[in-house]
Amino acid sequence: MSETSGPAHRPSAVAGPWSVPVLFRERRPRVVVKADLLPAVSVLGTLSVLSFPLAFAWSRLAPPERVRIVAADGTQGALELESWHRFDDLAVFGLMTLGLGIVVGVVVWLLRERRGPVVFLAAVLGVALASALAMLLGVGWANSHYAITSAPALGSVIELAPRLESWWVLLTGPLGVSIAYSLLATWNGRDDLGRRLG
Repeated sequence: MSETSGPAHRPSAVAGPWSVPVLFRERRPRVVVKADLLPAVSVLGTLSVLSFPLAFAWSRLAPPERVRIVAADGTQGALELESWHRFDDLAVFGLMTLGLGIVVGVVVWLLRERRGPVVFLAAVLGVALASALAMLLGVGWANSHYAITSAPALGSVIELAPRLESWWVLLTGPLGVSIAYSLLATWNGRDDLGRRLG
């Protein structure tokens, strides 16, 4: 009798896609945390530095609101359509931080050996921190740029510094990172996001 014959060597009739051997045949790549912590801190620190150019650019690009001096005590009167610049200031800042977030998402994705949730979260937090610092610095620099050094004359038109009146605009930067990184991860389609170069 052949060694391969007999019921012990027959293929199982119930073996299917949900059988135990199939479930444990392939190992899913684990999330790397320890090795990615130092690069994540580097990403976070580098992104916080971007708050300075972002704040300076916004303080120069955001439009000021023009008002007219209507009384000798310096009372200001609104000019037609000028109050819309308060929204323009928010929109300019939001578009700048959204663009920054998209660029950061793509650049962080190109760090192939560090792809994963740890560096992704560092990028999201880094852009959020850079946006918050840029908001504070930008408003301060705008106030300095449009500072009124002498008392304006009655009837004169002056420019008020741009301002940011809502903290919700800080969500646009992290949103940009999330959209860019998520689209690239979906397009990649690999379990390890292509971390292995082989």
